[in-house]
Amino acid sequence: MERRIWFMVMGLMFLFVVSESRELKNNMQEDHNHTYNHTLAQILVEYASAVYVADLTELFTWTCSRCNDMTKGFEMVELIVDVQNCLQAFVGVAHDLNAIVISFRGTQGNSVQNWIEDLFWKQLDLNYPQMPDAMVHHGFYSAYHNTSLGPGILNAVQRTRDVFGDIQVMVTGHSMGGAMASFCALDLTLNHGIHNVQLITFGQPRIGNAIFSSYFNKHVPHAIRVTNGHDIVPHLPPYYYYFPSKTYHHFAREVWLNNIGFGRQIYTIEKICDDSGEDPTCSRSVSGNSVSDHLTYYGIMLKADTWGSCKIIMSKTMDEYQTDPAGNIILSRIPIFDQILKKRVQDDGGINSR
Repeated sequence: MERRIWFMVMGLMFLFVVSESRELKNNMQEDHNHTYNHTLAQILVEYASAVYVADLTELFTWTCSRCNDMTKGFEMVELIVDVQNCLQAFVGVAHDLNAIVISFRGTQGNSVQNWIEDLFWKQLDLNYPQMPDAMVHHGFYSAYHNTSLGPGILNAVQRTRDVFGDIQVMVTGHSMGGAMASFCALDLTLNHGIHNVQLITFGQPRIGNAIFSSYFNKHVPHAIRVTNGHDIVPHLPPYYYYFPSKTYHHFAREVWLNNIGFGRQIYTIEKICDDSGEDPTCSRSVSGNSVSDHLTYYGIMLKADTWGSCKIIMSKTMDEYQTDPAGNIILSRIPIFDQILKKRVQDDGGINSR
């Protein structure tokens, strides 16, 4: 009798999983502007993980333990460390994707718990430029726009596009890095005329109000926010349903990773949510109470190898190393295709002079 009940339960679960999978597939077919690509998300989450590496030499040369698997062959162009604000990001070329990849690091070290607690109290206190009534939090905005990250990334993107042309730009980040990635994607589109921008973030917080989110959806239509289980951060700063004009509001489109199952039979459902940004049937349908769900996406660890302060390791022999007047670290190189082109020009010049 117990065995029969067990088979019935498993049968119902199987039908539920199949139904959810069909829903996901249908959503992908019906909404091409917001198509979720599982493989691309798995690739970009590895870039979002790699940017947490503290050894700048290994990261810049792409020889770190996280710099392989689906990101093997990545060509680093610029690695920026804003020492004063404990921020880190890089720009490079993923030749297999034929795209520029920009990745932002999330909150580092022992400050993660304090940062999560602070999210409860962040206020909408800054009008986003060129967007009437669009409000954001100045801390999220400033981390990208008012630090060394913004100018360094824009410079690297321009240099790379000078070599590779109008290839796609993919922007990613986890946690606070996801918030910075979002402002970066919007900046590239709105202020620099780059419209083939793909944004995929993991466990990012809310960054603006509903009006801002509406503008964001218009200017960055190819945006995916991946959330995981009971991850606490996507629930913050809080969303107040009864005060829509005064509250934070996520931009679309969310993809919620949610485990269902019974006993050892666990399945992960990847649910594509509606275009509201605040789908009540996705991550908002559960309590946001898990830090562990925040630190692992698709089985990839999204934190530094060791807890602590903003630790930096770097070889003193690196020729690409430089600092700006504020003491921030910049590792930069010319894209390899440009180096090959210059060599060909020099070789041709030598032949013609004979």
